[in-house]
Amino acid sequence: MQTKPPFALRIVAIAVCTMMAVEPAVLAQTQPGPFPTQTATPPTQTAAAAPTASGATFTQKDLDELLAPVALYPDALLSQVLMASTYPLEVVEAARWQKANSTLKDKALEDALTSQTWDPAVKSLTTVPQVLTMMNEKLDWTTKLGDAFLANQENVLKTVQNLRKKADEAGNLKTSQEMTVKKETEGSVQVIKIEQPNPEVVYVPTYNPATIYGPWWYPAPPPYYYYPPGYAYGAGLAFATGVVVGAAIWGNIGWGNNNVNVNVNKYNNFNKTNINNGNWNHNVDHRKGAAYRDSGTAQKYNRGGNAQSAQSRDQFRGRAEQGRSEMSQNRAGDRSGGAQAGNRGATAQTSDRGGGGNPSSRDAGGSRGGGSSSSSRGSSSSSGFSGAGGGGSSARAASSRGSSSMGGGGARGGGGGGRGGGGRR
Repeated sequence: MQTKPPFALRIVAIAVCTMMAVEPAVLAQTQPGPFPTQTATPPTQTAAAAPTASGATFTQKDLDELLAPVALYPDALLSQVLMASTYPLEVVEAARWQKANSTLKDKALEDALTSQTWDPAVKSLTTVPQVLTMMNEKLDWTTKLGDAFLANQENVLKTVQNLRKKADEAGNLKTSQEMTVKKETEGSVQVIKIEQPNPEVVYVPTYNPATIYGPWWYPAPPPYYYYPPGYAYGAGLAFATGVVVGAAIWGNIGWGNNNVNVNVNKYNNFNKTNINNGNWNHNVDHRKGAAYRDSGTAQKYNRGGNAQSAQSRDQFRGRAEQGRSEMSQNRAGDRSGGAQAGNRGATAQTSDRGGGGNPSSRDAGGSRGGGSSSSSRGSSSSSGFSGAGGGGSSARAASSRGSSSMGGGGARGGGGGGRGGGGRR
């Protein structure tokens, strides 16, 4: 019969076994390895310490969708839209002012604009109310367009050319009495130019981006459309009555270099200035409360790209919602009469187009419903500009402070002094 070991011996055996099991783990933690161990910085600390610019602020799909509504504008008008889109808050101020002063034309309008402090690119669009209204009523699109243009001007203009080529291949881009279409070679690349037959008269084209370029090449249709009151839905281009703009449209596009430039003679004539540099540069002073989308652009213009910038953008959008509601209520009384006035030949047919999958009956993601009538376009927007995010009217309420209280620098062309406020160096 075997006897059990003494109790004390058993305790010692248990202790030895425990030490043998624990010691390797302890040594592995305490002994230094052949290479020093680096401690990873928490992601939140890294982001806060050194925000980095995104390499691709907008995808090609984003650019196609943003440029589709305006890629077929005349070159000069398109350049003005691109420049003005970088000042979304001033676009809202100018749209309100234009609505309140809609009877001003020609020299009377030019004289009245001298007391306004907006950037000259924004001032110019008061002569083309249809375009200014579009940019104001869907400020989400305007702001994104401006952000894309500031982030990569070259890619934006290359996208315009690609869209024009698609429209041309689809047979929807031809010379007419409203516009002249030219194919020329610049910088060893063939480009398509769209010019005004009369440089002092602008015809604004209206079209369906989902069809004008041929079959849309993404799963979802383009989310941004603009239909002015009275637009008769169709497959091709439609034009509103020509607008006499004189020297107001002074921008142009150098397709060979993919940049926007300035016709200094027209610029000086309209803005009562005396600049001699045809280069256009963004003027950060006219950006006001609108934050830049990405840190790279923000740092370029010394506005930061951190959490404070993001908070500024949120506040900017929040203030806008109130203003957007006010603008919609003010226009509610104008819709019944205005629906018959905008486009030649447009009649009551726009109130019902049947089951054609009206492209404007979409949610923020761009999905379209079939069979909706055009009268349902944009219940909060008389222009019928459909697009992602009704909350994109991101600056209107802030503009209620008035252009004079937010001026930012002198009455000579919107804050830029003798350089005309456009940042031209």
